[in-house]
Amino acid sequence: MQNDLDNSGFTAPSGRSLGPRSVALTELIAIVGLVLSTIIAATAVTVGIAHADVVGNVVDNEGGLFTIALLLGMIFIGIGGYSALTLPLHRPKKH
Repeated sequence: MQNDLDNSGFTAPSGRSLGPRSVALTELIAIVGLVLSTIIAATAVTVGIAHADVVGNVVDNEGGLFTIALLLGMIFIGIGGYSALTLPLHRPKKH
């Protein structure tokens, strides 16, 4: 039984070889598609945030609550960053 995961990606199927130009063109098309998708998603999120105007409504009504939530968020980000920095480094073993 052949494992299909070993031959995934931009490699040619077994028995057929692709030139480096074909692989580069395929990778370029994939990159352009990902960039365009990211731009479209960012635009949609930005329009949604502008439409909702959540931050303005929260700050107008509950400024103290917004400050506490912002402070807690910064603390959580700091704790996560600190714990990521203190992880041990995994170096490959030399055989």
